[in-house]
Amino acid sequence: MTPSTSSQRASRLKMLLIFFIFLAPIIAAAFFNYIGYRPGTNGHGKPIAPQRNFVTEGVQVRLEDGRQYPWRDAAEPEMTLVALAGPGCAARCLQELTKMAAAKVTLNRNLGRLRLLYVGIPPVDADHDGIRNYWQLGQVQGTGLDSFRPAGADTVSAVLVESNGTALAWYPAGFDPTGLRIDLQKVIH
Repeated sequence: MTPSTSSQRASRLKMLLIFFIFLAPIIAAAFFNYIGYRPGTNGHGKPIAPQRNFVTEGVQVRLEDGRQYPWRDAAEPEMTLVALAGPGCAARCLQELTKMAAAKVTLNRNLGRLRLLYVGIPPVDADHDGIRNYWQLGQVQGTGLDSFRPAGADTVSAVLVESNGTALAWYPAGFDPTGLRIDLQKVIH
């Protein structure tokens, strides 16, 4: 017994409907991608373009103990958050550094995958405020990081650097530390 024509049409329509139900999200995603709308993928830092790699550029930071800062240091990948102070890092700058260190603490079990590097003249009262408990302090050799350093007094900017030395994002002076924390939690997992 052969199915009736109306039964065949109903079956074909159901099959087409199922096909379009599965195809609709793909079409919508392609459309949103085409117009540049990508929810939840934008970070709070500014992308660094053209991309820079501090290892290949030979950017060197001399730590307080005289050693060179190793951009690639461990067998397990570790990212580096580089803080660059403007002239006269004092109370406001120190407050921002404290918020950045607190953002690291929120990484919980991944806390060891982020290193904190402060580049510049140490903040006023750095010894009394415990800055050395969280940050490695150093000075850049040359001008490799000058484009990221803020010009304003008592300000700080930050650069997030991948474990291979590639600079991922720049957080200019006045950035939102909460946005930095969110970015760190996305990148370090």
